[in-house]
Amino acid sequence: MNNSTATSGESIRKVPAAGIGNAVLLDVRTPAEYEEMHIDGSVLHPLTELDPAEVKSILGNASECVVVCASGQRATRAAERLQKELGGAVKLSVLDGGVKAWDAAGMPLIRGKGVISLERQVRIAAGSFVLTGVVLGFLVHPAWFALSGFVGAGLVFAGITDTCGMGMLLARMPWNNRRSLPSCCVKGGRA
Repeated sequence: MNNSTATSGESIRKVPAAGIGNAVLLDVRTPAEYEEMHIDGSVLHPLTELDPAEVKSILGNASECVVVCASGQRATRAAERLQKELGGAVKLSVLDGGVKAWDAAGMPLIRGKGVISLERQVRIAAGSFVLTGVVLGFLVHPAWFALSGFVGAGLVFAGITDTCGMGMLLARMPWNNRRSLPSCCVKGGRA
């Protein structure tokens, strides 16, 4: 992806709010993550629903789009896909380190209700499956140990490929797809 660069939080701080000026902050996290905390002026468009045509309408006349997620990985995938679809019409960049790095740098965030982050949900689910497999393996039948092995193999695969199937599945769950966000924050809406 030749048009995309990693952008630091300090340089993003200078970007005008979404819809004002020539830059748009596109947040590709889940609605629940966005509701928990987001950069002021960012526009939510979850990676699981990424539609380049809709993104193009969100961008309008903007000459730059900074893609944001929790740590930068989903934003990189989104930027790569948008680069293929939109070509060089818009300068794409990814916020280096995502919202976590932004928060760690002491940059301002809009904070909402406390929601369990997707990363924590994955840990809770994986741990629960492993524990269930071990308990059922001892108490019911040894074949249940395979559940723990399956989860372990999935975690190894996630580490090697840098993609998490359980995370993608959990991102589609109803509690992570709240539709209670104001229209200015989702997809094509503007304030």
